[in-house]
Amino acid sequence: MGRLVRKPQLPDLDEQIAGLEGMLQGSIGGMQMAGAQSGDNYLERMVKYVPAEIIAFSMLVNSILGQAVISGGPKAAMAGFPVIDIAAGALILACLLTPLFCWYVREEGDAWIVNAIVSTVAFPFWAYLMGAVAFAKFYDGNLAAILVLTFTVVSGLISPWPRRPKRRKRTETVSADGPHLVEALTA
Repeated sequence: MGRLVRKPQLPDLDEQIAGLEGMLQGSIGGMQMAGAQSGDNYLERMVKYVPAEIIAFSMLVNSILGQAVISGGPKAAMAGFPVIDIAAGALILACLLTPLFCWYVREEGDAWIVNAIVSTVAFPFWAYLMGAVAFAKFYDGNLAAILVLTFTVVSGLISPWPRRPKRRKRTETVSADGPHLVEALTA
């Protein structure tokens, strides 16, 4: 299981036809399609869309900023900048890092673009739940829990499109011993 949501893969029809050679038509009911792979299910997608690494980064930064607000009051500053402005900048930076992280950890078969979009939209909800300093004026723990639960349940419904198998390009070559059919995979 990868870190990002996996795309389902449609079956390769060439493999299907090759697998049917020599079989009776009536005996193939309920057979697994050759080359078909299911993607992640609802619960796996719901969990994988949570930008956990970015949330951890954000929690660390916000704990530092929160301590500055506690010790300095509402007008707290760091290096001459208001802590609230630094917190807003950290929130924006974390939102920008989320798709970058998804791109960085992607593997073959991952739906990293869908994952990046959903995780980027999810991050502010999770930051609000964790009590991000940028949301200090608007924070309500009950509302935060309702928003995160609702978004997480709905996000599991977002499923990437299946990836299609690579097409085979057929070419015929002629040599001294006669014509030959050559297949090559193309994108």
